[in-house]
This record gives sequence, structure tokens and C-alpha cells, in this order.
Amino acid sequence: MKNKRSIIYVLLFAVMLVFTSCEGSAELVGTGERQERAAESGAESALQIHYIDVGQGDATLILCDGHAMLIDAGNNDKGTTVQSYLTYQKVDTLDYVIGTHPDADHIGGLDVIITKFDCQTILLTDEKKDTATYRDVVDAMKYKSYQRTAPKVGDVYQLGDAEFTIVGPRNVGEASNDNSIALVLTHGENRFYFEGDAEEEEEAEIIESGIELSADVYKVGHHGSKTSTTDEMLEAVSPKYAVISVGENSYGHPSAEVLNKLRAAGIEVYRTDEQGAIVAVSDGKSITFNTSPDESWQAGEPAGAGDEEETVHITKTGKKYHRAGCASLGESDLKVTLEEAKAQGLTPCAKCDPPE
Repeated sequence: MKNKRSIIYVLLFAVMLVFTSCEGSAELVGTGERQERAAESGAESALQIHYIDVGQGDATLILCDGHAMLIDAGNNDKGTTVQSYLTYQKVDTLDYVIGTHPDADHIGGLDVIITKFDCQTILLTDEKKDTATYRDVVDAMKYKSYQRTAPKVGDVYQLGDAEFTIVGPRNVGEASNDNSIALVLTHGENRFYFEGDAEEEEEAEIIESGIELSADVYKVGHHGSKTSTTDEMLEAVSPKYAVISVGENSYGHPSAEVLNKLRAAGIEVYRTDEQGAIVAVSDGKSITFNTSPDESWQAGEPAGAGDEEETVHITKTGKKYHRAGCASLGESDLKVTLEEAKAQGLTPCAKCDPPE
């Protein structure tokens, strides 16, 4: 009898060992799964900034921790391009949509985006523009029953683990470029600066606001125009990297003057006209790009310069003309060749031929 009890105890002890061993294995598996999920969560919380190639225009998609925002959407013919890009990135909801200012090369595609995506907050200034492009955006917002949110300097918005602070414009005046929404985006220790087409006047106001502007990545203002990126602004931002969103244009963007400034400061430059979409990834401490810095340092050449067969658009006043893609080009259907425009004594508008 005693031997039988001993045998039973041994068997019970063996069962307990097996059970304990199984419990330990289950715990190890559970820990591994949690580690894997944590790793996946960490990957999702990384910040991605996609400077989308939309030719001569701006469109920037920002992704962080399952949240998304879009700054501008390129020209009128780029709406579906931006839509496709967002869809490929599996975006269906945009926490924020920002139209920096109502020039066509910035808000031209926004009507498509507003119509096709769930847009939670739309940031637009109070500036209105008498163009079909602007009306299309307003109509799209009405169709979706969206309301505009007017940005205020100092306002802070959350985007997953990142946040952005509005730094401009302080006032809305007559010069559309100087009404551009400007912001600083922070993710951990990394900072990114955006300023739309802000020129010298707004850049000075942004600096005067006293908000910290230093950033690792500088989205170069106004496609590299010499009317932006003043010495003071470049010093205030003091970036390591610069991104220029630009395409074939009649303005000579990016200007040799701005490129020389960036090069002299030892800043690594990326540009969409030569490298396509530029993607910067932040883990909160370091920043990596999907491509190497551009090394051409090639200034823009006005497209069609000297080509008298170029088609231009006579303004409503009949005193000046717009080149294709001009931000001030409205609904004028009166098209003539550049040679004919010059023969009539017409001169280009200030945006088509900015002063030296």
C-alpha cells in the first residue's frame, strides 16, 4: 500500500512539473508576443514626412502614430496625383488639412482631397481669392459640410506623438505669399520647419514673434525663390537639411542665390525636381531620408525663356500677361503667343517676372 502511495505521489509530482513547465512556456510566448507588438507599435509611432513630387507646387504628407496631415495639394491638375499617393500610403482620414495660401500651385488639388477623404480639421487663413481654384475649394468644403479653422500664431496641435505650432502669418494682408501658414513640427528631439511661400516681410514677422524656429529640416520657402530664405531666417532655423519642392517653371526656381546660401552653410539639400518624392523619417532622435542629398546645385532655368511661341494669358486689365502656371492666373481665356503679347506692348505680371 505504501509503495502504491509513493507511486501516486511521484506521478502527481511529475504532472505538476509538466504543468509548471507549460505555464512557463506560455508566459515566454506571451512575452515574445508583447515584445513583437511593442516593436510594431514603435515602428508605427515613427514620424514620416513625404514631400510629394507635384512639379511646380507644394504637397506634403505627414504620418505619425496612425495619424495623418496634409500641407497643400499641388496645382489643379495634381489633385488625383496626391489622392493616389495618399491612398497608396493607406490614408483614409486626415486629422489636418492645411492650405498655406490660396495660390493655385498650393490649393489647386485640395478640392479633390477634401471631397475624397475624411478631413477632420481644415486650416485656412481668412484670405479669399477671386479665382475658380479658390471657389472649387470652398465648394468642396460646402459639399462635405466642413468649416474652416483660422490659424493663430502660437496655437499648438497634436498629431500622434508629434505636435506642431503655428508661427505665421501674424496678419493677413494684400500679398498672398506673405499670408502663408507657417509652422514648426516637433517629434521627440527632431524639428521640421514649413513656411509655404512666405517672403521677406512674413519671414521677418515670424522671427519677431519670438517663437523658437530652430529645426533640423527646413522646407525652403517659395520653391527656392530669391524672395524667400533671407539670411535672418536661415540663421533662425539653422537647419542641417533643406528640402525644395519645385518643378519646371518660368521663374528660375530654385534661385542660384538661395542655393549658394544653403551650400555655404553646409546644408544638405533635397529637391523634388531631380529626386522625386523626398521622404524623411524621424525616430525622435535621428532623421533618415529615402535618398542621398542632391549634388547638382543646379539653379532653375526659366522654361521657354526666349521662345516666342510660348502661350501666355492676357490679364483682365489687358495691360499685362500671365505665363502658364502663374499663381495669379485667374479665368482669363484670352490666350496669345508671347511674341504677340510683346507686340501689343504687354509686360509680364510681377509674379511672372519678379523684380531683381
